[in-house]
Amino acid sequence: MGTEDEDDVARRRFDVADTAPLLLDERGVVTSWTRDAERLLGYPAAEAVGRDLAALLTRADAGRVADVLVRCREDGGWAGLLSARRRDGRPVPVMARVTSAHEPGGPARWLALLNEMSDAPGWNMSRSVLEQMVGDSPIGIAIVNTDLRFVWSNAALARFGGGPPERRLGLRLADVQPGLDSVSIEAQMRRVLESGEPVIGFELVGRVQAAPHRETAHMLSFTRLEDERGGPMGVYYTVVDMTERHRARQRLALLDRAGRRIGSSLDIARTAQELADVAVPDFADVVTVDLLEPVLRGAEPAPARAAGGPEDSVTLRRAGRRRAGDAETAADADGPGGPAGFAAVVYPAGSPPVRCLADGRPWRVDRLEPNSPREPRDPGDPGDPEYLSGPEAPVGPRDPEGSRGAHAGQWAAVLPAGSGPPSALVVPVRARGTVLGVTTFLRRDRREPFDDDDLALAEDLVSRAAVCVDNARRYTRERDAALVLQRNLLPRRLPEQDAVEVAACYRPADELTGLGGDWYDLIPLSGARVALVVGEVPGHGIDAAAAMGRVRTAVRTLAALDLPPAEILAHLDDLVTRMDEEEDDDTDAEERVTADSRSGTDGRQVAGSACVYVVYDPVDGSCVMAAAGHPAPAVVLPDGTVDFVDLPQGPALGVGGPPFESAELLLPEGSTLALHTDGLLGDGERGEPATDRERLRQALERPADALDLRCRTVIDALVPARPYDDVALLMARTRRLPAGQVADWELPADPAAVAEARKTASRRLAEWGLPELSFTTELVVSELVTNAIRYATGPIRLRLVRGRTLFCGVFDGGATAPHLRHPRATDEGGRGLLLVSQVTQRWGTRFLPEGKIIWAEQSLTDPGV
Repeated sequence: MGTEDEDDVARRRFDVADTAPLLLDERGVVTSWTRDAERLLGYPAAEAVGRDLAALLTRADAGRVADVLVRCREDGGWAGLLSARRRDGRPVPVMARVTSAHEPGGPARWLALLNEMSDAPGWNMSRSVLEQMVGDSPIGIAIVNTDLRFVWSNAALARFGGGPPERRLGLRLADVQPGLDSVSIEAQMRRVLESGEPVIGFELVGRVQAAPHRETAHMLSFTRLEDERGGPMGVYYTVVDMTERHRARQRLALLDRAGRRIGSSLDIARTAQELADVAVPDFADVVTVDLLEPVLRGAEPAPARAAGGPEDSVTLRRAGRRRAGDAETAADADGPGGPAGFAAVVYPAGSPPVRCLADGRPWRVDRLEPNSPREPRDPGDPGDPEYLSGPEAPVGPRDPEGSRGAHAGQWAAVLPAGSGPPSALVVPVRARGTVLGVTTFLRRDRREPFDDDDLALAEDLVSRAAVCVDNARRYTRERDAALVLQRNLLPRRLPEQDAVEVAACYRPADELTGLGGDWYDLIPLSGARVALVVGEVPGHGIDAAAAMGRVRTAVRTLAALDLPPAEILAHLDDLVTRMDEEEDDDTDAEERVTADSRSGTDGRQVAGSACVYVVYDPVDGSCVMAAAGHPAPAVVLPDGTVDFVDLPQGPALGVGGPPFESAELLLPEGSTLALHTDGLLGDGERGEPATDRERLRQALERPADALDLRCRTVIDALVPARPYDDVALLMARTRRLPAGQVADWELPADPAAVAEARKTASRRLAEWGLPELSFTTELVVSELVTNAIRYATGPIRLRLVRGRTLFCGVFDGGATAPHLRHPRATDEGGRGLLLVSQVTQRWGTRFLPEGKIIWAEQSLTDPGV
């Protein structure tokens, strides 16, 4: 069908007197032919009648006949421009008008009026006009023959290099543009020659002769040229420079990649290396990231002029480096150096990195030329002989040892050998108003220098990385503080003792800090006994760890009183209640609401804490325990059988409830106690207690050569890598003291028994090979037995235990505790316990249901204590 422009031309140019009429049937077949039609197209009537109208048109317009007939049926006619084909094959432009010639009751017929348009303006333009159109076009245009050799090109194509049009004649594309992928381009040309189908919008990236150091992008379109018979004559193609659009896409892709890759972790060095990896090789050939040493430690660098003035040399640490074609990281390239494990890089005074650190502004130079003369310069002038000159490299920071080692000519050393002066960018790593270091970008001399757009892109990349580096720095600081807190809250090493063999595992739910509210402890008690404690406070993280530290300290303080487990928990319950009340009094209500809305719980709250407290005596194997809102321990007997202690459950600490109760059992030697927090028995989807215990039973039944290996095996079997709740597991394998290390004597309530007790104790010490402790022990026995005879009632027993200390204890039936006094010079008594406290390591009183024990311990490694 005709376009609106064609219809307009048809109306203006159509002259009925000059037309060649012919009749068509409803299918577009010629049914009547006139002499004017024969004169116009050269076909006699015998050859024309019966032919389809499409056979009288050129190939380009033959396919339009069907649309023309549809238009005629819908609109009653059609007018437009067509390209007819004469009998001799020569095309002739015609103006056609088709109108209805139907007769009532007869078949559909159409009258076609053809008017030659050879004399119409625009249809027979001269060669000079056409050459002006294509020759002066700002778009590069060329024609190649079927051998793909240039036969014509316009002046605009010469802008891309390869010489003027006359020098291209007879050459192929590879001869004039060796930097382009001529194979791909000629493949498109051959495709067009074979199929006749044009190729539009073929994009090509490469280097043209006009800009050998600059990567350019072009859009090419190819069209086949045909002779009068429709045979291929060659290819006509156009070239449009789309480098800026291509570079804009590259920048966006680079920024998108940087957003996805930089900051994938909270590790400073990894973040710096990610910045270098993202920028190479698409943006630069070499990237180095150098940071101030305090940044790598997580410390706060000095604001603004972090590195001093431009007159001062600066030592930075190489945190990241990448070179095109080299997959090595900063650690691989430079090796460890300095206290932080990062290679030291010293930049001399006045160098661009030092200036960037001082003023926080970037620096750029097209080419770093060596041996520039020394002269006063502005920040944009690269001329500085101390910085640029050197026999090995055109530019580089100073070696901290003064030798031409790994850091001499640092910038040139990372470029391939034989490279000329590189283009350089130095961008400060700046976050939240503080300069953290500098990033250097280098391009080899065979690439285009950095321009203002590149500088803006580099600043955007570095600013994104700077925020991630600063976040990693802050995290490093907080994590280091958390680890210090952890080392001070959890036992670094469980104390040496003779009662049990122990192993402990701890897995926090807070992956960020590695801290939680669960804890464990082993506390040596008098008489070679030990207290095994496992507990937890609500919440996770640093707040929960701080609360846990307070509760653990309270437990250790109460353990020194040597009370039964149920009484220890009762006192601990009172302390937790008071601690919680103090927090409520000291914390502003609005702050508590804010904390609750942020974390869902107030991490400082200790009410609701849980604890299990177990005391084991290796002399007789007795074990006494009590629990406050805490799972009962499991026991693995020497034969591998696993059982769970039937332990009365008391309320959680600080919430009130019935009094705590104890359970007592006798453990065979070699039994293993497994004390754990409730995180071991399930995750966020807690199952039935029986099911959880069965899982724990199966894990504890697995054999293991060592106790610490069994402890880790249980944790790995029951706890995921990222648990829902903190988990602590303390396993203790019981021991028994040999009978020869314990001595007991029943003593009468007679003052004469004191002397016999001293002699008996002295003889036993001689048997144990401890004669050096005889004098002190006789003094202790004398004072303790005398006090029992004088002030107490009931039976009296003396016990000596040789373990890691020498234990001396005297049992009596009294219920009153002795008190340490400081008598005056005129007092005749009251010095006994004072003497005992002076000559022993520690002493105390332990109450039993049937009485009390007054005891004292002496060190076996330092008899003077």
